[in-house]
Amino acid sequence: MVDNSLEKKYNKLIIAVSIVVPLVVAILFGVKLKDFGFDVEPLSFLPPIYATTNGFTAVLLVAAVIAIKNGNRKLHERLMTTAITLSVAFLVMYVAYHMTADSTKFGGEGTIKYVYFFILITHIVLSIAIIPMVLITYVRALSKNFDKHKKIARITFPIWLYVAVTGVVVYLMISPYYVH
Repeated sequence: MVDNSLEKKYNKLIIAVSIVVPLVVAILFGVKLKDFGFDVEPLSFLPPIYATTNGFTAVLLVAAVIAIKNGNRKLHERLMTTAITLSVAFLVMYVAYHMTADSTKFGGEGTIKYVYFFILITHIVLSIAIIPMVLITYVRALSKNFDKHKKIARITFPIWLYVAVTGVVVYLMISPYYVH
C-alpha cells in the first residue's frame, strides 16, 4: 500500500537537506582549523580513503540494480542504504580533509587540464543535484510508492553512478599533485 503521507512528511526535510548540505560543505571547505588556533596536521591520509569510498559506492549501486532486476528487494534495499551511508561518510571525510589541508592545484598541462576540469565541474554540479534525487528516491521506496520510485530511480541511478565514478577519477587525476 502506497503511503503518500510519508512522502509529504519528508518533502520539507528533503528540500532543507538539499540546500543546507551544499551550503555547509561550501562554507566548511573555506574554513581552515589552523585559522582558529587549532594545531592540526593535515589529514592527508583521507583522500585515498574517500576516493575508495566513492568506488565502493559505485559498485554497490550497480549491485543494487542487479539485485532488484533479479527480484531481490531486500538485498537491493540493504545495498542502497549502504550506498547512502558511504556517501555520507565520504562527505564527512572530504570536509574534514579540506578543513585541515590546503586545496591541491591540478598540475597537468594542455588537453588533460581541460578534461580534468570538465570532469571536476560536472562531478561537483551533479553531486549537488543528486542530493534531493537520492532522498526523494529513497523516501518513495520507504513509502512503498514503487511506481514513482522506479521512475525517478531510472534518472537518479546513472547520475549517482557518474558522481561516484568521477569522484574516483578526479582523485586519480589529482593525486600526483598532492603534497605529502
